[in-house]
Amino acid sequence: MPTKKSSTRKYGEKASQSVKRAMHRKKAGQLTSGRSGKKVTSRKQAIAIGLSEARRAGAKVPKKKSSK
Repeated sequence: MPTKKSSTRKYGEKASQSVKRAMHRKKAGQLTSGRSGKKVTSRKQAIAIGLSEARRAGAKVPKKKSSK
């Protein structure tokens, strides 16, 4: 029986660690967004921040999807 492909996105190990750190900071209430410095409460936003930090550090992360 063939294995079913996972629908979740796969990132490099470095990116995964970065997202994990961002989620940890969010849960502790220490994660803030860009220039405004507002506290992040959204899970999706925390993941986006983690991936963005990983991108800057040179981790293997797919490019952002452009919004029209």
